Amino acid sequence: MNKTVVFMLLIVVLSFALSFYFYPQMPERMATHWNVKGEPDGYMPKLWGVLIMPVISLGLIGLFLVLPKIDPLKRNYPAFKKYYNIIVLLVLGFLFYIHAISIVLNLSFNLNITYLIMPAMGIIFLIIGYILPHCKRNWFIGIRTPWTLSSDRVWKETHKIGGKLFVIYAIFIFLALFAYEFVIEYFFWLVIGPLMTLAVSLFIYSYIEYTKEEVRK
Repeated sequence: MNKTVVFMLLIVVLSFALSFYFYPQMPERMATHWNVKGEPDGYMPKLWGVLIMPVISLGLIGLFLVLPKIDPLKRNYPAFKKYYNIIVLLVLGFLFYIHAISIVLNLSFNLNITYLIMPAMGIIFLIIGYILPHCKRNWFIGIRTPWTLSSDRVWKETHKIGGKLFVIYAIFIFLALFAYEFVIEYFFWLVIGPLMTLAVSLFIYSYIEYTKEEVRK
């Protein structure tokens, strides 16, 4: 068993431990979703409320272990195994963080979830921005368009620019928090709008790079 699998299992075990420890203190209907104002607007029975994230995380461990084995481009995984492992731990760590926040907020702490989630998202985009240029062509991780999946060069160029854009977006998230109190009603679109623009831009960029490659042939 390698170190990454040990850390993956440790995160899930800690997540279940957190659930069992705080279960008696949870309300019968746990808040599990909050709107942009930080107000709870979705609830679950507390059994599901404390178990949903640990169960999802456990399922993801199986998925992350299987993906490199079933990917048609599995030959490329050894070349970016370290970065793949970082992504796996990043995802599981973020789910654990959300799970911990959910429990804390259901203990009646008067905190605004936006100020807890947004910095974490910024950190995630920052790390992904660093990782993207190191990812090799595969079907599951990275910027996967018909054109990046068809060409190593298009994949490389798209992920190079994508990494820079992800870092810029991470910085934007941190800065956007300062405007939160002034644009609460529109904060969701303030954050999602640039992300959608980023995604569309990379989609178009990969197509342009692919057409350039086709012209050279």
